[in-house]
Amino acid sequence: MTVYLVGAGPGDPGLLTLRGAEVLATADVVVYDRLSVGALLELAPEGAERISVAKSAGRAVMAQEDINELLVDRGKAGLSVVRLKGGDPFVFARGGEEAAALEAAGLPYEVVPGITSAIAVPAYAGIPVTLRHSSTSFTVVTGHEDPEKGGELDWEAIARVGGTIVILMGIGRLPKIVARLLAGGLSPETPAAAVQWGTRPDQRTVRATLSTLCDFELEAPSVIVIGAVAATELSWFESRPLFGKRVAVTRPRHQSSALTSRLRSMGADARSIPTIEIVDPSDEGASLRASVANLADYDWVILTSANGASRFCDLLRDGRDLAGVRIAAIGSGTAKKLAKRHLVADLVPERAIAESLLEAFPMPHSGEGHRALLARAEVARDTLPDGLRAMGWDVDVVDAYKTIAAAPTAEQRAEVESCDIVTFTSASTVEQWVAAFGTECVPATVACIGPVTADAARRAGFTVTVVAEIHTIDGLVDALVDHFAQGPDPKSKPKTKPKRAGARRGAGQQGHA
Repeated sequence: MTVYLVGAGPGDPGLLTLRGAEVLATADVVVYDRLSVGALLELAPEGAERISVAKSAGRAVMAQEDINELLVDRGKAGLSVVRLKGGDPFVFARGGEEAAALEAAGLPYEVVPGITSAIAVPAYAGIPVTLRHSSTSFTVVTGHEDPEKGGELDWEAIARVGGTIVILMGIGRLPKIVARLLAGGLSPETPAAAVQWGTRPDQRTVRATLSTLCDFELEAPSVIVIGAVAATELSWFESRPLFGKRVAVTRPRHQSSALTSRLRSMGADARSIPTIEIVDPSDEGASLRASVANLADYDWVILTSANGASRFCDLLRDGRDLAGVRIAAIGSGTAKKLAKRHLVADLVPERAIAESLLEAFPMPHSGEGHRALLARAEVARDTLPDGLRAMGWDVDVVDAYKTIAAAPTAEQRAEVESCDIVTFTSASTVEQWVAAFGTECVPATVACIGPVTADAARRAGFTVTVVAEIHTIDGLVDALVDHFAQGPDPKSKPKTKPKRAGARRGAGQQGHA
């Protein structure tokens, strides 16, 4: 097998290369450092071994020599090993040393370049590293070299080069670096910026001058930009409507990607904290299989969720099994799931609730069939079958799936404490949240996909802040955007504040290298 040295990029999971995602998907072992975002680890197979070798300024969980040995040992065991490194593995990241160790051991390896924070982080802060006529070159340097080991850079020479200077890992020695750049001839009024945790939802950008940058309380990991371009403020990332908001997504893990992706596109820090799992019903699907085998006996099939639609379609040989049978789908998500199987729903109510379907559902006509198959979750409201029977329909209710509690990890429990928003997409996600975290541990903003879910949240004792008018994932995110466009939630507390007067931006954090 092969050892892959993969650049994870500076933090935004969307900046991982296609090749990086491909090798992660086949990994037996993932060896990662602290600058690799958790969302990237989810791209590895569920059973893959995940080993943290987190390193930060001044300390190391595992020495570099031990990391090299770990990669060699796992590689010799015939495993597919991914070494996931922040930024690019060959840009101040010691990837060359790891490659040399693999070469010496005679192991096959591949280097998968990543997007370096030297370019990506300034871009996310709205700072182009070059601008026509004002900065036609840029120099990337590390501020981490130890002068006592002969690694000191000629900062005065770097100051004379001109253009933009990008410094990685320089926070610890910043005052000395600034002093030497000034001694090299740079003006004290030269624009300067520090971007912490760049490309992530907790990004924090401080703009100043070369002489005042050290007046701010800056923390690693930060990328420092010095030069005329540092005064540029093309704030496309930090101006996103949900920027910096930490959101707990309670959907089952296999269904969370659509919501987390949309939230991240709005600038939010979406955390997957599933409270439910979808499993076979108590009868292991026997009733559903029997009903699908006799679909010709029904006039309508009614599907109330995407999960039910998936399990129903899995039992069809093809569309011919539905000859003469009409399909009703509650919600556009359910209809889209059918469409992916090349089935078109005959009826989709205006709102994704049982009451709306009852309003739109036809009355049975005399002399015609009046049997309906309702495939739904094992535990659900009786509003729909009772209403259909009251209309004169003969309804067979079968369990397509069951929701069970997903036990949260210790890490997820800690994440909940830091979240600003929790999203609930069904009554069962509410109920299992209460079972897992109780009623006291809930973020300030409670957002529900529709009125049924909102009612469940209120019964649990939660104050519901946002209810989507359109009961879809997009509708839920749009409702959150509209809510925060009206002003900050009065119960929410800012995660960070400018530490000193004069900080021009504050609200976040990230970087690489």
